[in-house]
Amino acid sequence: MIDFLRGQVAHLENEYIVLDVNGVGYRVFCPNPFAFAKTEGIVTVYTHHHVREDAMLLFGFPTREEQRLFRKLIEVSGIGPRVALGILGGGTPDTVVSAIYQENISFLVKLPGIGKKTAQRMILDLKDKLEGFGTGVINTGLFAIHDSGPDDGSAWAEAREGLKALGYTDGELDKVWIKIKDQTAGESVDVLMKRALQLLYAG
Repeated sequence: MIDFLRGQVAHLENEYIVLDVNGVGYRVFCPNPFAFAKTEGIVTVYTHHHVREDAMLLFGFPTREEQRLFRKLIEVSGIGPRVALGILGGGTPDTVVSAIYQENISFLVKLPGIGKKTAQRMILDLKDKLEGFGTGVINTGLFAIHDSGPDDGSAWAEAREGLKALGYTDGELDKVWIKIKDQTAGESVDVLMKRALQLLYAG
């Protein structure tokens, strides 16, 4: 199993990056490939090597926590690697884990590929298996998810925090939001981050 790769990002697409490792290009599918757009030099990508009858695929993440959560998610019946990738693209590990602990089905069904039955299975299968996730905020009650309507900007607020964590400034994000806000009403966090990262990457 390939647990991580270390190399330079040679190419970016909407669904994957190509990582140059000593002259060999590995295609690695990621929740938000453009999160690597500002990365220069050597990077470490934590991977899950998925083998099936007709293909061998690599799924990659910038942190061990995302890698671990991905592996937990694919243990749930009805959640394959692509759906798990969409979940991590639509919410941070903290928000996903918080929703599971709080049995917040209405939040979980907003994630890509998740219906009510799958959300219920996630809670049933994972609620007691996520110890150590969420940097302690779950148990202290400091992190709470509140449902909100599609027009209150909550998706962009979450996407913005994720983008700021990648090193983008408020000024850069304000300019991007002006460009995309009229075309992204009701879109998920995943879609908003990808749209924003494409514009930020393009300069």
